[in-house]
Amino acid sequence: MQPTSLTDDGAELLAAQGITVRFGGLVALSDISVAVRSKSIVGLVGPNGAGKSTMFNVMSGFLAPRSGRVTLAGEDLTHLSPTRRARRGIARTFQHPEVFADLTIREHLVLAERARRAPRRLWTDLISAAGLREGRLEGSDRIEALLDSLYLADDADRPASGLPLGVARRLELARALMTEPKVLLLDEPSSGLDSSETQQLATVLRSAVTQFGASMLLVEHDVSLVLSLSDHVYVLDFGQLIASGPPQEIQTDPHVRSAYLGADPIDITHEADRHDHD
Repeated sequence: MQPTSLTDDGAELLAAQGITVRFGGLVALSDISVAVRSKSIVGLVGPNGAGKSTMFNVMSGFLAPRSGRVTLAGEDLTHLSPTRRARRGIARTFQHPEVFADLTIREHLVLAERARRAPRRLWTDLISAAGLREGRLEGSDRIEALLDSLYLADDADRPASGLPLGVARRLELARALMTEPKVLLLDEPSSGLDSSETQQLATVLRSAVTQFGASMLLVEHDVSLVLSLSDHVYVLDFGQLIASGPPQEIQTDPHVRSAYLGADPIDITHEADRHDHD
C-alpha cells in the first residue's frame, strides 16, 4: 500500500511556533517551537512538570496559547477546535485507550472508515453494529493491511472489552491510521505496557511510517523508547526548550543529562530494536 502523506518526504508538516502558555502567574511554556516533518517520528520528552502535556494540548487544540501559532501544511489552526483540527488531518490517541467495548477490532476500523467517508452514518452505525458488519467491504484493503501490520489480525473479531492493554493501544493506533491522518499525535503510548508490549509498540510505530507514510509526534515518559525510535527529539524542562536534535546528540547533551539527574549519557538501547529508516 502506498503512503498517503500529502507532502513531499522531509517537508515540514505540523508546526508550533513561539508557543507561550501561562496559568495565572505560572509560565507553563515559554516561546516554544516544535515541528513534525513528513513521514517521521518526532519525540517530545521532559521530566514531570516540564510542559509536555501542555504543549501536546496546544497542538491538538485542547488548550489555547497566550501567544504563538500552530500550522498544518501551512494552514493556521491556532483558533480551531480539536474537532475541526481532526477534519484537517490531525488524529490523536490518549493515555487511556478510548474504545467501544461491544465492537470488535475490525468493526472499530470499519467505523473509522465510515467516519471519514460518510460521517452522517456514524451514529446509526454506533447504534446498530450490524451496519458495521455490512460495511466490511468499505476500505477493506486498508483494514486488512492495518490488521496485519499492527499484529491485530488474530484478534480482529474479538470485542474490545477485555483486550490486553497492549492490544487496545494498537487498536487505537490502527483506528487513527484508518482515517489517513496527515499527523498522528501519540499521548504516552507506552504507559502501562510491559517490556514485550513496548517492543511490539515500537515495531508497529516504525511500520506505520514505512508502510503507511505516517507522521507522528510522540509525547512519552520512556526516554529510551523515544531516543531509540525518533528521527528528531525536543526536550522540555520547566517550560523551556533545553535541547533539540537527532537522538545521537540528545543522549549526550549536558543540559538533558542535568534535567534527568544523570551523570552518564542517556542509554538509547531499548528492548525494542532500532529500525532502519529505509
